[in-house]
Amino acid sequence: MHIGFIGLGNMGAPMAHNLLKAGHQLSVFDLNAAAVDNLVGAGALPVDSPTAIAQGNAELIITMLPAAPHVKSVYLGENGLIASARAGVMLIDCSTIDPHSAREVAKAAAEHGNPMLDAPVSGGTGGAAAGTLTFMVGGSDADFDRAQPILAAMGKNIVHCGAAGNGQVAKVANNMLLGISMIGVAEAMALGVALGMDAKTLAGVINTSSGRCWSSDTYNPFPGVLDNVPASRGYSGGFGSDLMLKDLGLATEAAKQVRQPVILGALAQQLYQSFSAQGHGGLDFSAIINQYRKDT
Repeated sequence: MHIGFIGLGNMGAPMAHNLLKAGHQLSVFDLNAAAVDNLVGAGALPVDSPTAIAQGNAELIITMLPAAPHVKSVYLGENGLIASARAGVMLIDCSTIDPHSAREVAKAAAEHGNPMLDAPVSGGTGGAAAGTLTFMVGGSDADFDRAQPILAAMGKNIVHCGAAGNGQVAKVANNMLLGISMIGVAEAMALGVALGMDAKTLAGVINTSSGRCWSSDTYNPFPGVLDNVPASRGYSGGFGSDLMLKDLGLATEAAKQVRQPVILGALAQQLYQSFSAQGHGGLDFSAIINQYRKDT
């Protein structure tokens, strides 16, 4: 299949590489010329604008963009994808944005005759490179069935979450919980060590007891507890604190729209906002434990 791919950042580039490996033809665009050149070297065709992708021969177009304003600009602009694409061309947005914006764009696409899915991902840059991402997909049953083989070239778990926007609902709810749980594990680990317990021993108890969660047994924030996690390499790599802050902001804003209380989510947002304001936004989100440790 001929696929257009817009957005070749840390996540988009490896996703596009996996589509090439699966035998698809790709036309690619990004504002970063080096990112485009890297994909061209792997066999993709360079295109000079999103409009050119929409007006080309692509049978399906995928976007992976930083935030809702970028998504709206690319899709809803005067010369955007929806105005320029042929009727029937499927559109898949893998960006993480708020559900309201996702539904707004999907409605405009449907009115133009373009089926659209919101399909945010989980799994980080490692999952993007390995092709093991989880896709949380919002859209019709028929469109999901049509897109599933394409998404399967980039991910391992392809989950249909319901109607348009529900992929984003699943993503913001999951990441809000992740931020809250990481703060909880950070507090517990810092408390135990401050009270004189060995960090590895404490983690072992938690991970065989009722406090066990992904943030404790797979991504523990205390240095030296686990190998090959950001805490053991100075909190470099992984999922940045500023990205967690962004996702917590999406969750709290979405909650306001439906008047749903997210008390712990809002508190987690404030904690990460404070952490970012101190200049730590580039560190992995597990570095939030440094707000609690007395030895840092």
